[in-house]
Amino acid sequence: MPCDPTAAEITRKAKSNLAFALRCVPADRRQHLVSFYAFCRVIDDLADDLDLPITEKMEGLAGWKTIFGTNVPDSSLGLVDLQSDILKVRDLYDIPSEYFTNVIEGCQMDLQPQRFGNWDDLKEYTYRVASSVGLVCLPLFAADPKRSHDYAIALGHALQLTNILRDIGEDLSNGARIYVPLNDLGRFQYTEQDLIDRVHDDRFIAFMTYQADRCEELYQKATDLLPPEDHKALLAPRVMHRIYHTLLKKMRKDNFRVLDRRYRLGKLQKLALLTKERFARYGV
Repeated sequence: MPCDPTAAEITRKAKSNLAFALRCVPADRRQHLVSFYAFCRVIDDLADDLDLPITEKMEGLAGWKTIFGTNVPDSSLGLVDLQSDILKVRDLYDIPSEYFTNVIEGCQMDLQPQRFGNWDDLKEYTYRVASSVGLVCLPLFAADPKRSHDYAIALGHALQLTNILRDIGEDLSNGARIYVPLNDLGRFQYTEQDLIDRVHDDRFIAFMTYQADRCEELYQKATDLLPPEDHKALLAPRVMHRIYHTLLKKMRKDNFRVLDRRYRLGKLQKLALLTKERFARYGV
């Protein structure tokens, strides 16, 4: 019987922007962040597994949620070492269990086709799957959880909305998922069926510009809320900010061809952004 993968193996294989940003975290804190990243990856992959019956997905996610109440790993879920590690991380940094279960609840929302009537509805989702991740990470980065609380929430919304805009075409292919606010579609006389049919016209570009402008406001809000005392500790999320903001600009420059392509940054470009941010002074 094959052994369960370790947190480090899960993170190494992911090739995500968050996993990349962990490169700039001091070695003495990196392992705890790797464990948390692996937890997020496992939960997200469980929800997105197209080959797994929905009942098994529901049972698996519910099982992971339960361990934060029982404080005991569940061998039936597998990855017992990872379960133990994540409970230790929670206890070591005195992180509310709610932040972890928020992530699971966000992925539970993905089990059925989602529709969000307006931005306030969508914000509940982005808070769970992104802002809550940032809130867990604050003490792991050695930032003050209270001082940087609002920064983490704002940046989480910005990153996740950028991710949603980038992945519109991919989400349509994956069970016709639509994560953008429907009332914003109507604002530009663009319909849900137009989106499903992948109609890329002036209405779509206007709609996407409106969403991108919202992202810009959120990125600026995060910048304004970043405490100067935590500037150095928050290098990793600052790198995430640069990477995703650059992706947003790339999409905008290309008239948001997200219905037929997926935008990425190359490794060298991300390394350049990491280096630039590493040497950035507060307020620059």
